[in-house]
Amino acid sequence: MLELIIILSAVLGNYSDLVVVSVLLVINAVLAFVQEHRAAGVVAALRKRLQVNARVRRDSSWLVIPARELVPGDIIRVRPGDIIPADVKLLTGAMTIDQSALTGESKDADKTPGEVLSSGSVVRRGEGNGVVMLTGAKTYFGRTTQLVQEARPKLHIEAVVAKVVRWLFVIVGTLLGVVLVLSLIRGVPLLEMVPILLVLLMSAVPTALPVMFTISTAVGSRELARHGVLVTRLSASEDAATMDVLCVDKTGTITMNQLAVTGVIPLEHATESDVLFAGALASQEANQDPIDLAFLAAAKAHHVFDGAPAASPVSFTPFDAKNRRTEAVVEQNGQRLRVMKGAMRTVAEACRLQPAAIETLEARVSESAAKGYRTLAVARGPESGALVLIGLATLYDPLRPDAKQLIAELHDLGVPVKMLTGDALPVACEIGQGVGLPNIRRMADLKAAGAQAGNEAVDLLAGADGFAEVYPEDKYIVVQHLQAAGHVTGMTGDGVNDAPALRQAEVGIAVSTATDVAKGAASVVLTEPGLTNIVALVEQGRTIYQRVLTWIVNKISRTILKAAFVAIAFVVTGKFVVSAFAMLLLVFMTDFAKIALATDNVRPSKKPETWNIGGFIMVSVVLGIAMVAETLLFLWIGWSRFGLATNNDALYTFSFLMLLYFAAFSVVSARERRWFWATMPSKTLVAALTADALTGTILTVVGLPGLRPLPWWQTLAIFAYAMVSCLVVNDAVKVAMIKWRVPTAIA
Repeated sequence: MLELIIILSAVLGNYSDLVVVSVLLVINAVLAFVQEHRAAGVVAALRKRLQVNARVRRDSSWLVIPARELVPGDIIRVRPGDIIPADVKLLTGAMTIDQSALTGESKDADKTPGEVLSSGSVVRRGEGNGVVMLTGAKTYFGRTTQLVQEARPKLHIEAVVAKVVRWLFVIVGTLLGVVLVLSLIRGVPLLEMVPILLVLLMSAVPTALPVMFTISTAVGSRELARHGVLVTRLSASEDAATMDVLCVDKTGTITMNQLAVTGVIPLEHATESDVLFAGALASQEANQDPIDLAFLAAAKAHHVFDGAPAASPVSFTPFDAKNRRTEAVVEQNGQRLRVMKGAMRTVAEACRLQPAAIETLEARVSESAAKGYRTLAVARGPESGALVLIGLATLYDPLRPDAKQLIAELHDLGVPVKMLTGDALPVACEIGQGVGLPNIRRMADLKAAGAQAGNEAVDLLAGADGFAEVYPEDKYIVVQHLQAAGHVTGMTGDGVNDAPALRQAEVGIAVSTATDVAKGAASVVLTEPGLTNIVALVEQGRTIYQRVLTWIVNKISRTILKAAFVAIAFVVTGKFVVSAFAMLLLVFMTDFAKIALATDNVRPSKKPETWNIGGFIMVSVVLGIAMVAETLLFLWIGWSRFGLATNNDALYTFSFLMLLYFAAFSVVSARERRWFWATMPSKTLVAALTADALTGTILTVVGLPGLRPLPWWQTLAIFAYAMVSCLVVNDAVKVAMIKWRVPTAIA
C-alpha cells in the first residue's frame, strides 16, 4: 500500500508526499531489521545455554561438560535419555538406541561392545562407556542434517489478532465505501481521493505487529533467562499466561534431590557394613544418579572399602522403571558375586521370599514411609545362585525450604500444584503434608476412575493434590485427563519416558537435571532446581499477555477513531479534514510509539488469563466510539470558533494534532486495566510517547507542506482536551466496562 501511495504521489505531482512516504518506508524497514536482529541475538544467547552435555572421564575423574568440547579419544558414558553427542565406539555395556533421526527406521537397534553409536541417536535402554571417534560436522549425523531444528508453531494470539484485523478491515472498508460513493456524487476527483482512502485502509493493517511481538517475546525470554528459565518454543510464554494447573515431580522440585542414607537395617546375620558394601557395588559413580551417589557416599563415610578385598566390576544392569532395581556382577578373591539394590518388593521377589516374610518387611517399610523416608532393599549372592536379602537402607531427600511458600504463591496466582511421585503412598502423603498438599492418592485410583464409562471429560483430579506410585508413562495419562477436563496444563519432567507428557502439555517444563530428550520435548527448560523459576515463568507469561492485550485494545479503538472520524467528518462537511500526508505521518509515529509497549511495566494478573477476549474487544469498540464522538465535538468547536471552515491547512493541522494527542493519551489509559495511575509506565514508553507528541508538535510549529502552524493557545487547548477526554472520561468508561463485561480482569 505504501508503494502504491508513492506511485500515486508521483502521478499527482505531490513530491513532498512521495519523499516523506519513501523516507518512512526506509525507516520502517531499518527499525524492523534492527529490532529483529536484537531479538535474534537474545534467542541465540539462550540457545547456547540449551547445549547438549556429556559425561566424560578426564584426569581419572568423571565430569559433565558441553558436548561441543568433546574430542576424539575421550571416554564418555551414555545413559537412557541421552542424545549420542558424537560418533562413539561402544567399549562396555549394552543398550537399545533409537536411530530414526538418521535412518528413518522406527524400530530400535540393539548395540553391543565394539559397535558404533552414531551421533544424534537416542539411548532408550541400557548404558555403557564408549570412546569418541568423530565429532561435529565429521560425524554421519553432522553430514546429513542439523541436530537442532527450530519450529515455530502458530500462536493463539496471532489467530486472535488475525480475526480482529479482518473485522477492522470490514468496518474501515464499509466506512470508506460510503466516503467513496459520496465523493463521486459530489464530483471530487478520484485521484485526489485514493491516497487518503489508501492511508485510512492501511491504518487497519497491524504495521508494527511483527516487531511488537518479537520484542515482547525476546524481552520476556531474556528476563526469564535471568530467573533460570529458558524458553525453547515461542508459544511457551503465552501458554504460561493461560496455564491453570501445574503437575510437578517431587524429586528436585519439591525436594532437594540430595539423597542421603539415613539408616541401615541388617538382616540374615549381615552387618551394616555388608549392606553398604553390597549397595555400593550395585552403584555406578559415572551415572551421577542420586541414589547411587548416596550409597557410595555412605560406604565411603563408614570406610567399608578399607581393608576389604578389591572387587572388580564384570557387568552392570542400570535402573529401569519396569524392574525398579540396579544389579551388578563383580569379581572378588577369584569368585564372582552378584549384588542388587532396589524397591523392597522387587528385590524380595528376586530373593524368592515367602509372602508372609514380604508382608513383614512391608510393615517396616511403611513405618519409615510414614516419616517421609524411602526404603530400598539390598541383596547379594553367587553369580548363578540364589540371592539373599541382607538388609534395608532408608534414604531421605529433604524438602526444599522454599517449596511450601512457592506452592502457596502459585495457588494464589490461580495455578494449583499437583505432586506426582513414584514413591509409595505413605511417603508421598508425608511429603505432601509438609508442603501444603495433603490430599494424595494412588495413581491406580485415577486409572480405575478413568476406565469407567462417561468419565472422559470429568475432572478426575479436581479433589486431589497429587498422586503416588506414578510411573513415568503415567504422566501422559494425567495430562490427557486434565486437558479433557478443559485445563491448560503444565508438566515438569526429567526422563526419556517423560517426553510424551512434556510434548503433550501446553507448558512442558524440563527440570534442571533433565535428559537431553526431555529438554528437546519440553517448551521450557529450567537451569535451576525448585519452583522459584516456575513462579517467574507464570508471572512473565502474564506480563507478556497484558502487553499484547494492551496493543490489541489500543489498535482496535484507534483504528475506529481514525476511520470513523475522517469518514463522518467528510459526510458532514464535504471535506477531508486531514491530508493523506498527515495521516501517513500519524500512522507511523503512533505505531512506533506503541512498539514501546513491549517494554512497559505491567502488573501480572492474579488469575490465569484466557484468549477468549470478547469482553476486551467490546471495551475497545466502546472506547473507539467514545473517542470518535469527542474528536467530532471538538472539531465542531474548532470549525465554528477557530475559523477552520475557510482554511484547509489549519484544518489539517488541527485534526492531525487532535488525533496525535488522543493516540498518546489513549495508550496511557489502555495499558492499565484499572485506573491509569495504578502503575507507572516504563521509562521507555514514557520517552516514546513524549518524543511522539513533541515531534508532532514541532513539525506543526515549523510548518510542513499542508500543515500550517496554529496559535499556541489552540495547540494547548487540543492537548488539554485530549488529556481530559482520555485520562478522565474514557478511563472511567474503561474501568466501568471492564467491571461489567470482564469481571475477572480486575485481579
